[in-house]
Amino acid sequence: MDSLKNIFTVSDLRNRVLFTLGLLGVYRIGSQIPTPGVDIQALAAFAEQLSQNSMFGLYDMFSGGNLSNVTIFALGIMPYISASIILQLLTVVWPYLERLKNEGELGRRKITQYTRYGTIALSLVQSLGIAYFLERNSAPGGFALVANPGIPFRLMTILTLTTGTCFIMWLGEQIT
Repeated sequence: MDSLKNIFTVSDLRNRVLFTLGLLGVYRIGSQIPTPGVDIQALAAFAEQLSQNSMFGLYDMFSGGNLSNVTIFALGIMPYISASIILQLLTVVWPYLERLKNEGELGRRKITQYTRYGTIALSLVQSLGIAYFLERNSAPGGFALVANPGIPFRLMTILTLTTGTCFIMWLGEQIT
């Protein structure tokens, strides 16, 4: 119980807790903003049909429903996690990364920078895949999920989802 009292009496701790709660609030707001160009009603009907006993339903559950709603945070933090795992595996087989890993703080910063670049690359590929998926499918009744398919929609989706992932990555780095 003393720990809870300390949160409100120690100003530095109180500020950190309030900052973290504020960032979580920003995340919840962003998880309600849909990606531009997507018909929300058609998408809801499509997601309901697709999510029943499928892998999509499981992944959507892990993204907090952001994928079925195609919000700006639809990719979540998964590209960052994947990039981090890929880089950790590469440190075993690539001598340059192994040397960086053993250099201490400077090497760790460089590997973190490479992880961020990998996150952006994975986000670009995954968001392009989502854009194609949305363009190629329709809701029950034949309603299109995307009002105006084409290159502008793909570019907007790539920009929106990649930016959302980068923002989530930044939020995660701010929470200490």
